[in-house]
Amino acid sequence: MDQVIELLPKLFEETGVTLYLVAVSMVFGGIGGLILGLALYVTRQGGIYANKAVFTVLNVIVNFFRPIPFIIFIPAIQPLVRALLGTGIGNDAMIMAISIAAIFGVSRIVEQNLVTVPHGVLEASRASGASRLRTIWSVVLPEALGPLILGYTFVFVAIVEMSALAGYLGGGGLGSFAIQWGFRQFEPIVTWAAVIVIVIVVQIVQFLGNMLARKVLRR
Repeated sequence: MDQVIELLPKLFEETGVTLYLVAVSMVFGGIGGLILGLALYVTRQGGIYANKAVFTVLNVIVNFFRPIPFIIFIPAIQPLVRALLGTGIGNDAMIMAISIAAIFGVSRIVEQNLVTVPHGVLEASRASGASRLRTIWSVVLPEALGPLILGYTFVFVAIVEMSALAGYLGGGGLGSFAIQWGFRQFEPIVTWAAVIVIVIVVQIVQFLGNMLARKVLRR
């Protein structure tokens, strides 16, 4: 316990780093995934902008990258990250790697949730004279908002896990803290301190996501 007390300032600092990594990655990965997921949804067979060739290409790309374990994805994407940022390690490099990985996972979640929107709702919107683009923004996304909130809550948990692995591969945050000050110093209580903080953060976000989704679904 004394070790944890001594390292509390460092623990708080690395908690802030983790929250920064996750928040920025959620923004870039979430927006990119939403765009790609929408593209998959509207170009699929029967979609508003149905295009078999475009859908096939996008589907193959997502299916190729999404199953890659993140611990393998980081070194695989490192040449691209280094070319764009000038370095393949550090927090900025990890944010880019996490964001790119998140895009493919988010896109599939977005697509799956949008598919649940009843087709009759789309037909009613189109019959009323709404354009295809207006139908997407005023009907499809609002109808799927509750499930999308739950989906993005799940993504947040996944990105927290990615940020911990990023700490093992050159990034900062609670993953780096647990490895450097816990595992390598043979101090399991320090490692568990980092684990507890991660669990608390995840539980808070999960609670808020569930609460917000319930409010949206009840409207």
